[in-house]
Amino acid sequence: MSKPKVLFVSQEIEPYLKNTPLSTIGRNLPQYTQEHGKEIRIFMPRFGNVNERRNQLHEVIRLSGINLVIDNQDHPLIIKVASIPSIRMQIYFIDNEDYFTEKVDITKADGSLLEDNDERTMFFARGVLETIKKLAWKPEIIHCSGWFSMLLPFYVKRTKYKDNPFFMESKVVLTLYDDDFGESLAASMSKKMKVDGGTQKDWRYYKEPTYLNIMKAAISYSEGVILASDKVNPELIAFAKENSKHIVEYVEDEKELYAKINEYYDSIVDLDED
Repeated sequence: MSKPKVLFVSQEIEPYLKNTPLSTIGRNLPQYTQEHGKEIRIFMPRFGNVNERRNQLHEVIRLSGINLVIDNQDHPLIIKVASIPSIRMQIYFIDNEDYFTEKVDITKADGSLLEDNDERTMFFARGVLETIKKLAWKPEIIHCSGWFSMLLPFYVKRTKYKDNPFFMESKVVLTLYDDDFGESLAASMSKKMKVDGGTQKDWRYYKEPTYLNIMKAAISYSEGVILASDKVNPELIAFAKENSKHIVEYVEDEKELYAKINEYYDSIVDLDED
C-alpha cells in the first residue's frame, strides 16, 4: 500500500519567517503528518525577508527555468530548497526576481499591502503546481494555509490544471486563521486571472478581491476547512457551513488539532489505493 501524499502550501513556515500561529503550524503539522505515515511536500514563497544564507537555501536548477506569464509579462520561475535536518524535512521555495526581492513578505514597513500582491499570489500558486508537475508527484491532498496561498484552490479546480492527471483527483483542504488583511487587492486581479480559465461564477469573488471574497472563493473550491484559531471570521465559518464543507473545529492543544486533521485526511483518501 502506497503512502498517501499530502502537499502543504503555506504562507509562512518557521524558522524561515517570524514566529506566528501560522508559521508554527506550517512547521509542525507537516512533521506530524510525515511521522504518522504520509508522504509530504512543502512549499512557501521565498519572500525577500527570508535569510537565504542563514537558512542555507540553494537553487534547484533542474526545477527552475519555466516562464510564467502574468498580465502578458514573462516571469522566470526559480525554485530553491532548504532542509530542517533534525526531522529530515525539505522545504521548496517559489522565487522570482520581479516579485520576491524586496525585504518584506506581504506588507510594507507601514503595514500596508504591497501593490502587486495579486500578481505575487498568482505566480506563487502557478509556480507550486508547475513544480509539482516537474517532480512528477501526485498529491491526494493539497492543504493550503494563509491567505497568500488561497488562489491554489481556484487553479486546481477551475483552470487547465483540473484536467491534469497530477491534480484531477486531488482533494483541497484549507486552514483558516484570523489573518484578515483589511484592504483589497488590485481591482484588475480578475482580468489578469481570466486568461487561465474560470467562469462568471468565479469572477463574482475576484472582481472585488477583498480578504473575505478571496477566502470565500477558496472555500467554495475546497473539500474541507480547518479552524486554526478561535477568532476566524464568523462569516467565513457560516459560508463554509452553507456550502456543506467539512469543518475540523478548533482545539487549543496543538497535537490534538494535528491528530484531528490527520484523521480527516484519512477519511478523504482511499488508503487501499495502490
